[in-house]
Order: sequence, then C-alpha cells, then structure tokens
Amino acid sequence: MYIIDNEVNLKSQFIKTRVLSEVICSYLETEDFVVQPIDFVSPPKWHLAHTTWFFEQFVLKEELKTYQVFDEQFAFLFNSYYETVGNHWLRTNRGNLSRPSVAKIMKYREYITKKMLELLENTLSDEVKKVIEIGINHEQQHQELLLTDIKYILGKNPLFPVYNKNFVENPIQDYAQEWITIPEGLYNIGLDKNSSGFRYDNEMGKHQVFIPSFQISNKLVTNEDYLAFIEDQGYAQVALWHSDAWAWLQQENIDKPLYWHKKDNKWYQYTLSGLEELNKEAPLSHISYYEAFAFAQWKGMRLPTEFEWEIAQDKFKWGSRWEFTESAYLPYPNYKKPEGAIGEYNGKFMVNQKVMRGASVATSPKHSRATYRNFFQPFMRWQYFGIRLANSI
Repeated sequence: MYIIDNEVNLKSQFIKTRVLSEVICSYLETEDFVVQPIDFVSPPKWHLAHTTWFFEQFVLKEELKTYQVFDEQFAFLFNSYYETVGNHWLRTNRGNLSRPSVAKIMKYREYITKKMLELLENTLSDEVKKVIEIGINHEQQHQELLLTDIKYILGKNPLFPVYNKNFVENPIQDYAQEWITIPEGLYNIGLDKNSSGFRYDNEMGKHQVFIPSFQISNKLVTNEDYLAFIEDQGYAQVALWHSDAWAWLQQENIDKPLYWHKKDNKWYQYTLSGLEELNKEAPLSHISYYEAFAFAQWKGMRLPTEFEWEIAQDKFKWGSRWEFTESAYLPYPNYKKPEGAIGEYNGKFMVNQKVMRGASVATSPKHSRATYRNFFQPFMRWQYFGIRLANSI
C-alpha cells in the first residue's frame, strides 16, 4: 500500500517536516493559535498537537518499549477522526481549548520529536518505516491546512492582518493561452505496487480507462476571467447552477469568491501578505466546485475529469492551485482499505466528495505528484482551489 523509497533518509525527512510546521506558525501571535471561526477550520495549536499525537499513537506507543505518554488526556483532545483508537473531542469545539497552552503544546512537540529521533536510531522493520512515512506525509498535509486555516482565521479579522508580507500566493501565468488536444484511446491511470516513491492507498490500482478525444487549457482561469462572469450576473443566472448549488448560493448569500472585497467600486483580495488590490492576471482561487461548474457552463465548456487531468498534466504547468475535476471521489478497481486505524485515512471519505488534482502554493515541498487525489465537499472554498477548463471534441 505505502512504498518506502530506499533513497530517502527518514530521519532527515522527519526533522525537516517537524521544523517546517513550526516555521509556518512562527509568524503568528499567541492569540492566533486558538481561534476557530468556523467548524471546518482548526486552530493552529490543534494542528501542531494532532500531527504530534499521530506519531505518539501509531509509532511510539507501538514500537518504543520505554516510551511514556506525554499526557494521557491528549489522545482524547487531539485525535481527529480515528474512531478505532478511541473517543475524540468534537471538531466544532477545537477553538474552545484555551488549555493546554501553546507553550505546553510546543513542549509536547519537542518531547515527541526527541523520542522519535531516539527510535530512528534503531533498526526498524519496513512496516514501521511505512507508518513513519505516512506520519511525515500526514504532517505535510496539515502544513497546507495550517496555511489555509491561518488565512481563514486572519481573513475574518476586520483589520485584515498580514501573516507574512513575503508570502507569494498569486503567481502570474506569463505564457500564451493554448488548447491542448488529447486523442481518444486507452490510458493507464494510477499506480501499481511496483511504482517507486510514497503514495496513498487511494492512488493504488493502476488500470486502463477509455477516454474520448478532448481539449484542455494550458492556463488556469484568471481573476479577470471570473470578474467577467460576475459582471455578467453569473451568480444570478439560475440555469448555470446545480440545484444544490443554487440553494447554497441563496442560503449563504454567495456572490463572489472568498476573500474578494469591493470598496469604492474597486475590487480587493485578502492574501496572506495582507489586503491587496485584485490582481486580474493572477489565477483565480478560493471558489467552490459549485462556482467552478457554473463558470464552465457560462463559458460553454466543462471541467476535466480526473482521468483527463492525469493524462494531460505533463503538457501544462500545474501546482499553484488545486484544480477541480468533474469526478466523484471513488475507489479505483479492487481497492481495499488497509487494516486497522490507518484504513480510516482515505476510504471512509469516498462519498459526496469531488476529486481535486495538482497542488497549491500552500502545498509542502515534495508533497505533490501527478497521481495525487485530493478530495473535498463541493461547497468548500477555503483552500487554494482553481479552474482549468476542458472541452469535448
């Protein structure tokens, strides 16, 4: 299920990952660590503790004979959704945890990191190495969530505070628009057991898929493109929207992307480097699948399927935005959930979700690959979601 790359130094990778989480949080004030403005956003303090608990629960308690648990209450507080390892604190109430303090969480991280480094000095089985590598990749996933949760927390502050003035989240696509043609045929999708490098179980099950010929854009939709949709009253054209999407628009009063603000007839966008005038050339971000679908309808086009995206991805630049696909998040042929708690990592979410492909400006280094399958509910907007259009031929 999970493949260890023998060239990777687990100890070095572990250290770099642990340090990066703390660097991400180094730009915060202490008060920022506890805020939870909405249920799907977790306080930064919780992310730091949860990624630490993962190593304690699944590695140290199992493999280090002399290990003593840092705090017996932390398993309840910082388990996320692993039902098979015990009860956990409600996700919606994570912001209520003023205690344990940020200082204690940092001591927890220091303690677990030290114990993990002790363990990594030993000769470990391949199975233990696999779990450690999962833990490293798990923390890298949370580093992206840390950044996007921090942005949501600060973006709800009326002062629009700067997180990091040097954080660049709007790279410009400085190349001409082209439509890439992919001929019909049978194509291989996914990875098999002989593939090198780390992968999640939901990427496994290499199989052939017949794809009719199609075209896909080499560029992501820009803010300027989407502004034209808004100015054409796209949010008011009911025929462009799914029924669920239209109900969501009315209930939530959605009429623009998340973090867009209009003042004195001028558009602004909140970024991690502060409130800025909207950069029209930058790739669109922070829209839902619902909005992506409606925009594609408005353009007379569509979103690519995840298989089309994977087939074509080596012909265009990607990585600045998670890209919507028209695919439901489903298992590949012959998919089997792993035994035990690790089996809860992906398989239990294969319902009512859309597949995202690519990566984003918040994705940790070396944590992206062409077969990576991210997944979110269709109304979510707080990640760096973007749009790449496609067309049937």
